Amino acid sequence: MELRDLTVDDLDAVTDNRRRAFGPVSDAEQEDWVRLVTPMLGEGRYLGAFDGPRLVATSRINDFTQWWHGRQMSMGGIASVTVAPEDRGRGVGRTIMQAALDRCAHLGHPISALYPATTRIYRSLGWEHAGAMHRAVLPTEALRAIRQTEPVEIRRMGPGDATEAVSVLRGVHAATRACGPVCWGVAAWESRLAAKDDFMYLAKDGFVIYRWHGPNLEVSTLVAASEATARALWSLVGSSASIAKSVHAVVAPDDPVFWLIGDRPKDEVGQTRWMFRVVDLASAVSRRGFPGGVTLETVIQVDDPQRPANSGPWHLSISGGSATAQPAGTLPTALPVFTAGAFSALFAGVPTATLRRTGMLTGSADGDAALDAAFQARPHMLDYF
Repeated sequence: MELRDLTVDDLDAVTDNRRRAFGPVSDAEQEDWVRLVTPMLGEGRYLGAFDGPRLVATSRINDFTQWWHGRQMSMGGIASVTVAPEDRGRGVGRTIMQAALDRCAHLGHPISALYPATTRIYRSLGWEHAGAMHRAVLPTEALRAIRQTEPVEIRRMGPGDATEAVSVLRGVHAATRACGPVCWGVAAWESRLAAKDDFMYLAKDGFVIYRWHGPNLEVSTLVAASEATARALWSLVGSSASIAKSVHAVVAPDDPVFWLIGDRPKDEVGQTRWMFRVVDLASAVSRRGFPGGVTLETVIQVDDPQRPANSGPWHLSISGGSATAQPAGTLPTALPVFTAGAFSALFAGVPTATLRRTGMLTGSADGDAALDAAFQARPHMLDYF
């Protein structure tokens, strides 16, 4: 088995594997995919496993920025993981994912995330359940009834606004101390903002992207840093209430829209789960944001056989919203012991009590409450990849 970077000459074979793994691909989808992945080929972001001349497995690493408690860091978003049907069960999937994990480190991504089609292989390599993409069904009439508290200037948005869209996203996620949302680069946003079937509107501190989906509306993104902009954008979507009865919207778990609508007897929210992994422990901890009121000095043990540099005892120092992780010297007699998946889950806000009841966290529990307070989060994403 040979592992190597894919080239333009491999794209026909990659397309064949994608169709066998995920089903038919339309011509329009194929064109969009080629436009997206071609720049990645020269960046070492698309890996292939070959048996002689035959492509048997692939994995792509998207170059994302991800926010954790309002601070951004580089994240490798794993996608397009395929194994040819005749090669499944031979360990090829594990081989290509270990290579993707190593490549994330090589590319300078301290963390990684993915949407799993199956979870067993990813969990065995240290990715763990972390957050979700939330889709709510909202009555359009309830959105139309949202009152605006002050005038907000809104204009149509297009490909020429890609840089501003990225800037607005950065501002919103920092201001709201968001955990989990990701951002594509400017070039990807230029392509996204060229979509002919989307309606896109930009304000100073927010924007909305939505489209018709049958008789209803579908909001793929709505972000706002202020009350006035949130009200203006949601009511804009609701202005179609005479035609569309429902709005299917990607939202944050505690999205302001749930408090802006007047009548909320129940919530109809679905989830698409995603998984997360710490690739470089020291770098990830130092770049993550933490609650400003939490101070913590503690030592933990991490066991990460896939990334040995993460293994061992670590001294965590958290104060003033920032943290460091350094190899520990003198050790306490008893330590909490985390698997790679357990520490990744803790990083994403999964409570220590949950991790202990799964067997992924063992050892001393004396510092569990303090770790929960430091790493608390309700991570979500607004993008599927």
